[in-house]
Amino acid sequence: MTSSSAMNPSLDGSRLAARFEAAFLARPDGVWRAPGRVNLIGEHTDYNEGFVLPFAIDRAARVAVRVRPDSAVRMLSTFGNQGLTTADTGTLARASARGWTKYPLGVIWALQQLDIPVPGVDLLLDSDVPRGAGLSSSHAIECAVVSALNELTSAGLSAQDMVLATQRAENDFVGAPTGIMDQSASLRATAGHAVFLDCRDQSMRLVPFDADAAGLVLLVIDTRVSHSHADGEYAARRESCELAAEVLGVPALRDLGLEDLEEASGLLDAETFRRVRHVVTENDRVLQTVELLDTLGPAAIGPLLDASHASMRDDFEISCAELDLAVDTARSAGAIGARMTGGGFGGSAIALTPAGSAQQVRHAVEQAFARAGYAAPEIFSVRPAAGAARLA
Repeated sequence: MTSSSAMNPSLDGSRLAARFEAAFLARPDGVWRAPGRVNLIGEHTDYNEGFVLPFAIDRAARVAVRVRPDSAVRMLSTFGNQGLTTADTGTLARASARGWTKYPLGVIWALQQLDIPVPGVDLLLDSDVPRGAGLSSSHAIECAVVSALNELTSAGLSAQDMVLATQRAENDFVGAPTGIMDQSASLRATAGHAVFLDCRDQSMRLVPFDADAAGLVLLVIDTRVSHSHADGEYAARRESCELAAEVLGVPALRDLGLEDLEEASGLLDAETFRRVRHVVTENDRVLQTVELLDTLGPAAIGPLLDASHASMRDDFEISCAELDLAVDTARSAGAIGARMTGGGFGGSAIALTPAGSAQQVRHAVEQAFARAGYAAPEIFSVRPAAGAARLA
């Protein structure tokens, strides 16, 4: 399966270093990569202190970085038409950051809040993580940058420290109220495994997820529908969950079990109850998925992926027509399980598919989108990959 045509052709470490030298007239001090991620299951459970199961993918952001003798930050990318962007480590301001540059600048700012002196740098970014597809292209940039700066400043941060630093960059500099799932997958994953993360105490365990060995392919179906969480709907879901926890007298919805749903239905209005039911059942689905991967392997988890999508479509109401069509068509064409992945309101679906049926599923989805008059989706396969590392 070829990669999406919307992705940038990726540069390896040596070629990116050469591009850096051509642009900045000096060799970089190193090249670092950090992957995007797919969330296998566990949607909108993170801010409810629940469970998630993402994995790093074999699509990554790469940064070539050189320390400067002053406080200037100069940034270029291999994609788009944006030219050289400059900033100063002494005067970083959220309001002045634009486009992709707000992610490395946010990391620099977050490290400064930890009293880590960050020098000026020259930075060249390359990435083949599709943007806008719900695969965490922005966190991949941040994780590559924090990995580089951690080494170049001899800060000695652990992977968990870097997770929290990038979360602070997202929350307080970029202005996105994200949790720790994306960074944890990008920084802490290993190849052939998913990251089982407890979002309450931030503990994690690697869970085997080797689709290839099971004769399966994990397809990503990028609907190319903006997932900008239209009209504040993402924030509305979060507020609804927080209100429900308060009414039900628990610290977070994580503290409810399936056995509590009947009582909750009598205390909440119908819409709020549906939001609660999604979170409670989704947490249970994550735990079941982990158990099945530990015992029976990936071929056993298809029904849980299907149930997750139905819950997001009907109870949490964060799907859209394009995502539903992608999921339904993939299942009809031979996928053993499919669901939307990410925050919702657009973005991507995933379909766990027998290797021999992958092309059939791809063709069926493309045909269904054409018949519906939708823009052609981008469909590509991903594998569970290793986390952030230095390339050169």
